[in-house]
Amino acid sequence: MRAYFIALCVACLFALPISAQTSIGFGGVSHDANQPIEVTSDSLSVDQTTGNAVFSGNVIVIQGDLRMAAGEVSVIYGTGDTQQIRQVLATGGVLLTRGQDAAEGAQAEYSVETGHVFLSGDVLVTQGRTTIAGDRLNIDLNTGNGTVEGRVRTILQPAGQ
Repeated sequence: MRAYFIALCVACLFALPISAQTSIGFGGVSHDANQPIEVTSDSLSVDQTTGNAVFSGNVIVIQGDLRMAAGEVSVIYGTGDTQQIRQVLATGGVLLTRGQDAAEGAQAEYSVETGHVFLSGDVLVTQGRTTIAGDRLNIDLNTGNGTVEGRVRTILQPAGQ
């Protein structure tokens, strides 16, 4: 019976789905999306019709404890007179940091309204000694919870290593 149980466990390990997901914490505490967003870049282009802005070259975006670096960042404003920032879109090798946690990928979408960040394209998350790689990362900045999806890979370190 014990041999049967062990064989069943081993079979289950090899029968994992091709696509997987794992939950992570990112940043640990709630993010304040009402803080100002500071952007530094080599150049700025503004669409006078929509007011949307495109920052290019060595772009760094800071909002409280959230930091984003990318090759290009588009800032999308809401409609109406308030001109509140609705969304930040980053491309060109994105690095996102919050506290001791870091994530990188090809592109990122930050919804300021909902407090969600969606990172995609060869995502790598680093938290202390732990690294997790996958296709996509979805982070809820309000809770600090995140999910890595799409062929998730990690190395689990035994205690004391």
